[in-house]
Amino acid sequence: MRLLGDENTSIDSQIVWRREVVFMVLAGLFLGSLTMLNILGITRFIDISGYLGAEPNTYMLPVGVLAYPITFLCTDFISEIYGKKRANLLVWIGLILNIWVLFILWLGGILPPAPDICDGIGYLNGINVGEAICPEAGIPPIGTNGRVFYQLRYFAFGATIASMIAYLTAQFCDVHIFHFLKRITKGKHLWLRNNGSTLVSQLIDSTAVIITTYYFTEGALPMNDEKAIVPQLVAFILTGYVFKLLAALIDTAFFYLGMNFFRDYLAVPAYEEH
Repeated sequence: MRLLGDENTSIDSQIVWRREVVFMVLAGLFLGSLTMLNILGITRFIDISGYLGAEPNTYMLPVGVLAYPITFLCTDFISEIYGKKRANLLVWIGLILNIWVLFILWLGGILPPAPDICDGIGYLNGINVGEAICPEAGIPPIGTNGRVFYQLRYFAFGATIASMIAYLTAQFCDVHIFHFLKRITKGKHLWLRNNGSTLVSQLIDSTAVIITTYYFTEGALPMNDEKAIVPQLVAFILTGYVFKLLAALIDTAFFYLGMNFFRDYLAVPAYEEH
């Protein structure tokens, strides 16, 4: 015999389950993308100068930035569906994950056996061995076991530190602007809070990560020593920002489609300030 209200209880529990599953998927996609972009980070730069009619190596896009726009789409979904507290919680978890990545990179580098490290371009332990063996400082010579790890470690360590500084600033900015716009528009104009929060936070992120990477990770950015530094840094910042801007405009369509689906699937009210 089914008691009165059992059916509603079953429906409510199903909605709760759906909401938690969707949150786990969004959080997993956010944290996975965040980890991937920090590890890949500045290990390779994509030259898009030819598409813009500029000289080669003028506009360079770090490969890690390819996964970055999805992190802001995920936080926008979480902000809209689950509220500001959960969105901020996810940002803090992302910071802890960054620290965990740094710890593993550090630990993997100090465990024995300790490799010989090039102490200068062409120099190993003070001996001139040539640039063919030691093309850069701070990394084991070419042909050494573990060189790939130390090379990745060097760039990822610097990129992760830079990313942590930019990440905290940009993500918290994204969440706060999103909810500010949501509050003053009374839940209307979904496109405004999606694009407004992302575009401002992406500019902050692009600026912070390039400047921090340049000053904390020597040789990480493919700079031309014969040209002025500031214009090159501005070009790096603008390249990353324009890419993120275009991605943000494109993901507005996905945000609308996603919210139309989630409002029915998760029984989310059209407007509810959490």
